[in-house]
Amino acid sequence: MVRILASLVGAAFVFVLGLALFGSIKGVITDPTVPTVESKYHLEHKALSLASDGPFGKFDLEQLQRGFQVYKEVCSACHSLHQVSFRDLSGLGYTDAEVKAIANQWVIEQPSINPDTGEVATRKNIPSDHFPSPFPNEIAARAANNNALPPDLSLMPKAREGGAAYIYSILTGYEEQPAALLKEFPDAKTPLGLHYNPYFATMNIAMPSPLNTDGQVTYADGTSSTKAQMAKDVAAFLTWTAEPSLEQRHRAGLAAFMFLLIFCGLCWGAYKNVWRDKAH
Repeated sequence: MVRILASLVGAAFVFVLGLALFGSIKGVITDPTVPTVESKYHLEHKALSLASDGPFGKFDLEQLQRGFQVYKEVCSACHSLHQVSFRDLSGLGYTDAEVKAIANQWVIEQPSINPDTGEVATRKNIPSDHFPSPFPNEIAARAANNNALPPDLSLMPKAREGGAAYIYSILTGYEEQPAALLKEFPDAKTPLGLHYNPYFATMNIAMPSPLNTDGQVTYADGTSSTKAQMAKDVAAFLTWTAEPSLEQRHRAGLAAFMFLLIFCGLCWGAYKNVWRDKAH
């Protein structure tokens, strides 16, 4: 009797699952999903190759210094680097004197308090300071950017799918909205104050193109500063800010792999030695 009841319950369960599957298939056929503008025109990030890629990758210090120059002259007007201090720049190959000069000459000063009057004031940056925000608070940042809050860039490659390639794609992806898109989706016209970029999630981004022309930044090492080159360099620099210990991690991983390889070899040798006179 119990076996019969169990069979009936199982059959009913399979029947209900069959009905659900039939309903799902019927819904897909009779009421297909309506394509959205994002599903048709949003683009995946472009391919980008950096010296730091792969398990044996290392940072190109010259490229990182160029990327820092792009950040300093272009991006720092709106975007902060809260997780990076000036003394961290020694990891890019700058000397202590150069780091001190960069901090001292930084346009945005550190917020402070006047010890004599107790009023809000500012002071020159020193190497131990973190990069100061270009805006005193979120309200001021939104007021200066059409109510959009410029994100902190310290960990941006870790925060976005695609990492450095996403940043590179955004910086080089600004274009006019395609006529085919507007013809198919007339209500998807980019709103006033936003800018069309097919690599952005909603394809309409508040940030105007920061890299407008070739030669916008004059590199100290003489490298040709095309828009693509500047975008690649700043993407490499932000990869470093997100993980400055990347090379040490790679070395530690390689050392661990070699240790495990040797350890496995020793274990195999011990096994063969212990069982060499035993019948299998």
